[in-house]
Amino acid sequence: MTHDSLMIAGKTYHSRLLVGTGKYKDFSETKAAVEASGAEIITIAIRRSNIGQNPNEPNLLEILPPAKYTLLPNTAGCYSADDAVRTLRLARELLDGHSLVKLEVLGDPQSLYPNVVETISAAKTLVSEGFQVMVYTSDDPIVAKQLEDLGCVAIMPLASLIGSGMGILNPWNLQLIMERVRVPVLVDAGVGTASDAAIAMELGCHGVLMNTAIAAAKNPVLMASAMKLAVEAGRAAYLAGRMPKKLYSAIPSSPTGGLIN
Repeated sequence: MTHDSLMIAGKTYHSRLLVGTGKYKDFSETKAAVEASGAEIITIAIRRSNIGQNPNEPNLLEILPPAKYTLLPNTAGCYSADDAVRTLRLARELLDGHSLVKLEVLGDPQSLYPNVVETISAAKTLVSEGFQVMVYTSDDPIVAKQLEDLGCVAIMPLASLIGSGMGILNPWNLQLIMERVRVPVLVDAGVGTASDAAIAMELGCHGVLMNTAIAAAKNPVLMASAMKLAVEAGRAAYLAGRMPKKLYSAIPSSPTGGLIN
């Protein structure tokens, strides 16, 4: 596992867990949870977090400095391609030309399901402007391939609806996506507990991004630690290769030869 690193947009990371920074009770809890997660990439909702656009408010970057973490500005709360593009242009300006971003364009405020038509439109514009786009999308393998062909650097299909904690509802589609695209595939949205993260990694996903699963836990810092271990365990299990499933084909764990009758 020493050399098993994650590469996104030409940069290497040791952690395959990406975490959000919203929904915590205060900045102190945010910092403690992020540190416990071991994440190197942290995502920031530009429309909901202050990273310098509001000079009289606490700045998230004071507790999570860009020198320590790779920042991933996202477009949470955007419902059109135009809004998403405008938001990420602002993020690039605030972060001195930062180009790695997470694109998400939502379909409605109830389900928060991705609007893939608007997502594709925004991705085209952002890639043409030099952004390195990690993109939140549905678990449709055709759409995932289209987004890769447009130049997105990572595909991030949902496991289930944002904030639902329902876990991976369609592992088959995730596997289809991984078979068809060459860029990293990271499960984004729907993870509820450590076993969900482990399953995603056992399926062969390159990483997992989460926020609510940690922030809404009774003990966010402890849950962050659990998620770190789950992602590591799931990745190790995937690399190890599980034994085949055999219905009604029991094989004793111990040798049967030489038994005393």
